[in-house]
Amino acid sequence: MADHAGEHESVAESVMDKITETFKGHDSSSDSDNEKDHKSPAAAVKAKIYRLFGREKPVHKVLGGGKPADVFLWRDKKVSAGVLGVATAIWVLFELLEYHLLTLVCHVLILALAILFLWSNASTFINKSPPQIPEVILPEDIVLAVASSFRVEINGALSILRNIASGRDLKKFLAVIAGLWIFSILGSCCNFLTLFYIAFVLLHTVPVLYEKYEDQVDSFAEKAEEEIKKQYAIFNEKVLSKIPRGTLKDKKLA
Repeated sequence: MADHAGEHESVAESVMDKITETFKGHDSSSDSDNEKDHKSPAAAVKAKIYRLFGREKPVHKVLGGGKPADVFLWRDKKVSAGVLGVATAIWVLFELLEYHLLTLVCHVLILALAILFLWSNASTFINKSPPQIPEVILPEDIVLAVASSFRVEINGALSILRNIASGRDLKKFLAVIAGLWIFSILGSCCNFLTLFYIAFVLLHTVPVLYEKYEDQVDSFAEKAEEEIKKQYAIFNEKVLSKIPRGTLKDKKLA
């Protein structure tokens, strides 16, 4: 009798275990469905968030990633401050003190050669070995890679200019004309070195500030883009649509 009672208890326990497992399976499946339901609206909202210039990658990836992006975004403050300090020193030397590049290079070479020459000759009296001057050779693959990257960028720029000049996209044409006009004004106000230094400083300030306040900037940019589209639609309706097109072709055919 005791054996039969034990068998009945084990059977009852196994049945209860199966029932609880089935309920747990349903609960887990319902939880996973709920998680999917919660994730899908979040993913949809994230996909609908406006980003400046249609950006889909983080700012670090947009800047190319790696060490240059780390420098621009101040990931290592010492390196970023050092690079910006060197650029500032170069700008002060050439712009404020009116030092010339050729003069600076010659003076640096004179100083370096004089120090090495005196040290090599004085090493016999000091009983110290002269410094070993390393042999500097530019690797061919690095030079070819840099030249190839420049070639690709220049060809891409020429292709873009060709597409704009073909008259297919009026918005790009107007944007490029406005950009070139702004650059011409900046070029008349300052020389190339000052303009390059301003761009360098902006690269070290604008990306890190945008990364810090990107939600506010994107929200403002979205409103500004909507307003620009409205004004462009008004301008297109009142001015651009009234410009006659195809008259030259008609005259040639006539």
